[in-house]
Amino acid sequence: MSGDVRCADAVGDWFAVPGLLARFVEDLVHDELQQLRPAGGTVALRPWATDLRVDEGGLELDSLERLAIAGALAQALHLHESGIEDLLLARRHFGEWIDVCRLGLAHFSARLTFRTSGSAGTPKPCTHALIDLHEEVAHLGTLLADTRRVVCAVPAHHIYGFLFTVLLPARLGVSVVDARLVAPQALPRLLAPGDVLISHPAHWSMVARYASALPAEVTGVTSTAPCPPTLAGMLTSGKGGLRRLLQIYGSSETAGIGWREGPTEAYQLMPHWARHGADEATLTRTGSDGVARIIRLQDRLGWQSNRRFAVLGRIDGAVQVNGINVFPEHVRDVLLQHPGVADAAVRLMAPHETEGLKAYVVARAGVDVPALLGDLKSWMQARLPAPARPKSYRFGDALPVNALGKPCDWPLESVPVWRG
Repeated sequence: MSGDVRCADAVGDWFAVPGLLARFVEDLVHDELQQLRPAGGTVALRPWATDLRVDEGGLELDSLERLAIAGALAQALHLHESGIEDLLLARRHFGEWIDVCRLGLAHFSARLTFRTSGSAGTPKPCTHALIDLHEEVAHLGTLLADTRRVVCAVPAHHIYGFLFTVLLPARLGVSVVDARLVAPQALPRLLAPGDVLISHPAHWSMVARYASALPAEVTGVTSTAPCPPTLAGMLTSGKGGLRRLLQIYGSSETAGIGWREGPTEAYQLMPHWARHGADEATLTRTGSDGVARIIRLQDRLGWQSNRRFAVLGRIDGAVQVNGINVFPEHVRDVLLQHPGVADAAVRLMAPHETEGLKAYVVARAGVDVPALLGDLKSWMQARLPAPARPKSYRFGDALPVNALGKPCDWPLESVPVWRG
């Protein structure tokens, strides 16, 4: 839910802090609804009242939607560990769902499962021990010890949002203000000295473009995607007004790995991570249980010392089409070479769609889309083998992104569209 929440016990159960669990559940349910209803549909305006019905007259969930959302909540909060996940299907009000989740967490809260955003493929579940997440937040608390309020522009049910807008304010004993429905131009009026704004590069870009200078002594945090150095520089310049911008490197699979402040500085490893030999893509994570685990990353790291590194890029972006390795990024590059294409995204189709690649294209201003579609088919045919050619094209004004500003999937059922 939106608004302020406050924690008096920095080390108590996060789900007992007023407002935190409600915001987590609301964000997860809203996200699931968006995925279940890709063509859109009526969803109650947020924040949701506790007496909001989840069926008729409220969220209008049908039986399959209730089942899917109950499953997602049970998976995220491990309600099956307490054996009460079926209660979600018996309850009819949003507040009752929150109560069920709180009851389940009171019995078992040692693990949480987050799903990847799907920006690099099909979303997958990633399970973390809560005590390990608390260990990371303890370190983050030293970096942001003088925080007055946490202002969030990210959802709470993804791992980045959970760490910074749930566990961190609970640990620091500060309030949380939801700024996701606040226009960039209005942010300077919302923020105050000592605030920490948790956001992502797509939102920071709008702040830099449209907002006037932010109040003094405001700190920014960014993650989920690389923050361009020019953007970071704008935000921390005299016009931007940020005292500092903390950049976090990590993933849903690993949680946070490193941080930096300067836009071109090397990242510094968090204390519980260590370099693993000479391998550019392997780290050792020592858990709160004292056990060291070897973790394989999706990126290559360039080491400047045993504790400082640069991110060099993805290791391998290959996917298989009809048993043949193809590289969506290369296909995207070929699309971008066409003079009528301003931007593009390419990914493997979901199993329920068909087999092959699909493309989302942003045409340059003034380009006739139907004519561009016909030209792209011949353009790709002349430059790529059959398995690497997209079987479906969708056009729009901007590439699809999720609530974190990360690239996300798109449905095939759209107009204009072509399927080969």
